[in-house]
Amino acid sequence: MTDDTQQTLPLQQASPAATSQLFLYSTTVSDVGTVRANNQDSSFAGEHLVAICDGMGGHAGGDTASTIAIRSLAHIEREDREQDVAAIASMMETSVMAAHDAIVGKARHERKLSGMGTTVTAVALVDDYWVLSHIGDSRAYLLRDGALCQVSQDHSYVQHLINTGRITEQEAKNHPQRNVVMRVLGDFDIDPHPDIAVLKAHPADRWLLCSDGLCGVLENSTIADALLSMSNLTECAQHLVSMALRAGSTDNVTAVIADATLALDVHAFDLPHQTPLVGGAASSSLEPIADIVNEPVAAAPALRDEGSPAQRAAALMQSSEARKTHHDDDDKPKLAHPSAAREEESTLSTPDTGEIPIVQKADGALSSDPNDPQVAKAIEVQQEKQRKTAHKHKRNRRITVIIAILVLLLAGAGAGYATYRWSQTRYYVGESNGKVAIFQGVPTNIFGFSLSHEVERTSISTSDLPQTWRDELTEGITRDNLDEARAHVKYLRSENDKLNSKDAGNSGDSKDSGDASKGGAKDSSQRNDSSGTTGNSGSTNSKQSEDKQ
Repeated sequence: MTDDTQQTLPLQQASPAATSQLFLYSTTVSDVGTVRANNQDSSFAGEHLVAICDGMGGHAGGDTASTIAIRSLAHIEREDREQDVAAIASMMETSVMAAHDAIVGKARHERKLSGMGTTVTAVALVDDYWVLSHIGDSRAYLLRDGALCQVSQDHSYVQHLINTGRITEQEAKNHPQRNVVMRVLGDFDIDPHPDIAVLKAHPADRWLLCSDGLCGVLENSTIADALLSMSNLTECAQHLVSMALRAGSTDNVTAVIADATLALDVHAFDLPHQTPLVGGAASSSLEPIADIVNEPVAAAPALRDEGSPAQRAAALMQSSEARKTHHDDDDKPKLAHPSAAREEESTLSTPDTGEIPIVQKADGALSSDPNDPQVAKAIEVQQEKQRKTAHKHKRNRRITVIIAILVLLLAGAGAGYATYRWSQTRYYVGESNGKVAIFQGVPTNIFGFSLSHEVERTSISTSDLPQTWRDELTEGITRDNLDEARAHVKYLRSENDKLNSKDAGNSGDSKDSGDASKGGAKDSSQRNDSSGTTGNSGSTNSKQSEDKQ
C-alpha cells in the first residue's frame, strides 16, 4: 500500500464449513511512552485470540478497565472451546458485555475508579475464519496480498464527521477533538455493544492490532512498509512501537501482530506451539489469566530500542550496573502457571479476576468463562450481592445524614433554648405605646422571634422626656434584674420631675414680674384719679365759699 487512503475488506457471515487448517502465531509489545506515568493499555497474543484494549480514566482506572477486558476475553484462547464461528462470535460479544458489566460494577464499588473505561479490539481464528469484535478507536489492520486494509472503524467523533462528509481524513489528523471517542466499555451512558464481523481467513494473512498511540502518529503507508518488509513478528512489533515513539507519540504505544500459517499436516506431533503473551497493564497479574486460559502465560517482551526517547530518559536515571541488571531481568520473561501447577508448587493463591468470578468445576478445573452457566450464575449472584451491598451502603448513608441533621437541629434548638433562658434573666427599660415600660429579656429578635416581653408600664410619657432619653429608651436601657430596672425608672421619674419643676419655676418668676408692672400702673392711675378728685373738690368748696359770701 503506497497511500494513506483507508481501505476496507468486505465482511460477511461465514459458513461453518472449513477446507483447510490454519494456525495463528502472534506477539505483542507495549510501552508506556515518553509522557504517561503508567501504562493503561493491555494486550493479548495467543494461538487463537489476539486483542488490544486501550484504557482510560486516570492512573488507577484505565489500567484496571483494560485488564478486566483482557481477562474477560482470555477464555476464548482455551483449547477446549467450541470450534464454531457463530458460537465464537456470540462468545466474543458476550465476553465484551461481561467486561462492561464488570467495569461498571467495580467503578460503583470503588468510587475512585468512577469514569474508567476501555476500548476493545479482538480477533479470533476459528474454522479458518476471522471473528472480529470492536468498540472504541483502537484499530485492526489486515495485510493481505501486499495491501493494508483498516478492517475496524473508529467509534470516534472525527470518524463521525468523516462519515457525514463534514471533514476529510486529512483534516481529521489534526482535528482538536480527534481523541474523543463516542463508544467504549465503561461507566458511561453509551451503547456498550461491540461491532462483530466475520471474514474468511487466508494463509499469510497478517493482522496488526494497535492503540491510538501508534496509529495516531504513523501513516498507513509507514505501517504497511514495516509489515511487508519484516517477516519476524517480534522485530516488526518492536520496530512499529519504536517508530511511534520517535514520531512524537504522547500516549501509551501497543502493537499486536499475528500471522496465519497453513498447517500441512494437522495430525503432526511437532506443530509449533507458543506461550500466550500478555502485555501492558494486564501483564502485572498473569496468574488469573493463566487460570482462565488453563495454560502458562508470559509477559510480553519489553521494548528493545536503545535510541528511543523513553530508553534514553530511563538511561539518564540509572547507573550502568542498574541498567545491566534491568536488561538481564528483561531477558527473563515473567511466566505464570495455572492453578494446578501452582498448587503443586505450593504457591496457589486466590487471584483477583477483576469482578469476574472464578468457578471451580466438578472435575476440579477452574473457569471464568462468562458463557459457562456456572460462571454466569456466579456473576448473577455477585452482582445481586453488590446491589444489596450498594443499597445497604446507600441506606446507611441516608440514615447517617438524617441523624446528622437531627443532631444539628437538636443542637440548634438546645442553643436557642439556652439563649432564651439566659435572656429571661435580664431586664431593660424601654418604650411601649408612648410610655416608659419595663421589659423582661433582651431588646433583640432571632429569626423574627422576640426575646423580651413587657412586665410593667409606667405613667411617664416619653414625649415629656428629652430627645436623648427617648433615643436611649428606643434602644433599651439594660439592667441585671427587675429591681435595678425599677430603680432606673424611679430615677427617670425623679430627674424628669426636677426638669419639670425647674421649668415651672422659671415660668412663675416671669409671671410675678408681669403682675408687678401692671400693679404699679394701676396705683399711678389711682393716684392720678385721686388728685383729680381732690382738685375738683377744692374748686367746689371754693365756689360754695364764694356763694356764702
